Amino acid sequence: MRASDTMSRPHLTRRVLLSAGTAGAVMVTAGPVLAQQPAPAPPTPRVTGPPVWLDMDQAALDAAYDQSVYAPNLPQLTKRYATNSEDVRTRLGAPQRSAYGTTPVEGLDVYTTKRPNAPITIFLHGGAWRTGLAKNYAFPAELFVHAGAHCIVPDFAWVQDVGGSLMPLAEQVRRAVAWVYSNAQRFGGDPNRLYVSGHSSGAHLTGVLLTTDWRQDFNLPADIIKGGLCCSGIFDLKPVRLSARSKYVNFTDKMEQALSPQRHLDRLTAPVLVAYGTLETPEFQRQSRDFAAAVQAAGKPVQLLVGEGYNHFEIIETLSNPYGLLGRAVLEQMHLARM
Repeated sequence: MRASDTMSRPHLTRRVLLSAGTAGAVMVTAGPVLAQQPAPAPPTPRVTGPPVWLDMDQAALDAAYDQSVYAPNLPQLTKRYATNSEDVRTRLGAPQRSAYGTTPVEGLDVYTTKRPNAPITIFLHGGAWRTGLAKNYAFPAELFVHAGAHCIVPDFAWVQDVGGSLMPLAEQVRRAVAWVYSNAQRFGGDPNRLYVSGHSSGAHLTGVLLTTDWRQDFNLPADIIKGGLCCSGIFDLKPVRLSARSKYVNFTDKMEQALSPQRHLDRLTAPVLVAYGTLETPEFQRQSRDFAAAVQAAGKPVQLLVGEGYNHFEIIETLSNPYGLLGRAVLEQMHLARM
């Protein structure tokens, strides 16, 4: 090798390689140079429309009354309701099925306890007023039966099957309560210890029951209901009427007024448990907080229960656990011991 050849090539030392990036003297690559890819563009922010309710535009309000937006595990949980309910029936046996009205849907499942003259709880399932069957909501029954109470789960109409009105649903669940009161002794129940509970749209209907004028409408004692649980419910229909739910519920001024429990607290005679989860939609959380505050302001007994880390469909499962948030509270309300 000639000296001139040696002198014409740069001597590749570690110092030369390290300085290449700053001095630009030598560029050594192990393959083709790849062009630097540009950073992905940030997502385009959603264009916000005019406010429809509070600070929410139409899209935000629709999402705030659509639990699937906030609970991606909805299919898993509703399937679990059904399988857990079937498991409960294998342990307790099939319920007594009785009709409380004349239409096929007007029936209720009675899960009986062995204790004589036992208290009764009626559980109203959710489903946005348009889905749900009593047989898939038996999972809380085992807690009550073992604690010494009868548990009754009624079926009632879906709103799309009755012309889009919530009034027939309200009348059906009222008649179910009246039937239970009148027939309690047939299955060993105490009509003077009758409690109600509900979840989601069932909690709305529970609120309707708690604010019903039983003496005027049914010639029954005004205090027929001794306590209630409203879990993840709706208590004023005004914002619901403004939401996408108006596509399948034909709201009217009369319906909004009559079936907004928060507007009829003068009729409330029983202590109320109000519950929601911190992972629920903002409107369902607000509705529960506002309802509890209104009950308190009216001078009526109320307890607000907040389930930390629960979404809309998870929190009601704690009703089947005597040490869960709802199970513990309802047993205390009914003066029953945890088993």
